[in-house]
Amino acid sequence: MKRTVLLLSLAAMTLTSCGSKKKIAELEAKNKEIQDLLNTATIKLNTCLAEKNVLTDQVDYLKKNNSDLHNTMATLSSKDAANVEKSLEMIKEKDLKISRLQDAITRKDSVTLALVTSVKRAVGIDDPDIEVNVEKGVVYISIADKLLFKSGSYQVSDRAKEILGKVAAIVKDKSNFECMVEGHTDNVPIKNPVLQDNWDLSVKRATSIVRILQQDFGIEPGRLVASGRGEYVPLESNDTAEGRARNRRTRILILPKIDQFYDMIEKEMKNQK
Repeated sequence: MKRTVLLLSLAAMTLTSCGSKKKIAELEAKNKEIQDLLNTATIKLNTCLAEKNVLTDQVDYLKKNNSDLHNTMATLSSKDAANVEKSLEMIKEKDLKISRLQDAITRKDSVTLALVTSVKRAVGIDDPDIEVNVEKGVVYISIADKLLFKSGSYQVSDRAKEILGKVAAIVKDKSNFECMVEGHTDNVPIKNPVLQDNWDLSVKRATSIVRILQQDFGIEPGRLVASGRGEYVPLESNDTAEGRARNRRTRILILPKIDQFYDMIEKEMKNQK
């Protein structure tokens, strides 16, 4: 009987011990889980504190700048404010003048384009010995030497007068334009007792054409300019016959009068004030 009681007591103690160990294990696992959560919360808290410090510094910086700006505005006198406003008005006025000048230049380019079209139609652009183009807003009519003069001569041919008549009609129709005649030669030395060199020949050829435009076609001499470039502005190399033929030419320039062009701009600006 005593032995039975003793065995039962030992069994009860063993069960109690096993239950306690299981409970302790569960508590330890729970404690570890809580500790992990605490560590995670601590890391997040430290991160938030660091971000708070950064934001606090930024707020302090902005407050200081805002204070400095208010102080600057407070010390800005009425005279200074007036000067700033005046400067802004001057900038606006300059921008307006630039815009008007660009408009005037655009109108001038439009007039030039229309002139080119009429010149090509009147002179006969299909002729390979007559070229019409525009360079920097100026209309150039380039006529081959063989259509105007005999070799080494500055006497204008009858065929040339027909061509010049067409050019003269265009020039007369554009009363606000000037006409410059520009002679060009190749580099072959000229042998003529009347002419000193190719430069002399180019000038005399330009003068001959100018006289025809004035005397035969009634263009005012004040609108005409004669000039000679000799051999010094070639289109191609003078080493070949073809190149020399291209270089022997007369250019007629039709261009707006510079003073009238600027008068037009000034008048336009006054009208828009």
